[in-house]
Amino acid sequence: MILSDLRNYLKEQQRVALKDMEMRFDIDADALRGMLGKWINKGYVRKLPSGTSCNSGCCQCDPALTELYEWVER
Repeated sequence: MILSDLRNYLKEQQRVALKDMEMRFDIDADALRGMLGKWINKGYVRKLPSGTSCNSGCCQCDPALTELYEWVER
């Protein structure tokens, strides 16, 4: 996977849990955090505060344990 794949997925989904990206791309969470860091540094992605809802409506995840990232249109 390359950074553009991650960018495209985030742009499409808008708000994504790290766990979902792990499953989608079959990549370790730490590796994803490194890639996400590049987009965060450029101002296109932000990590959402702990406890933020993913907005999926399923209510199966504990928001306090879910690491969420959001695409930011500039």
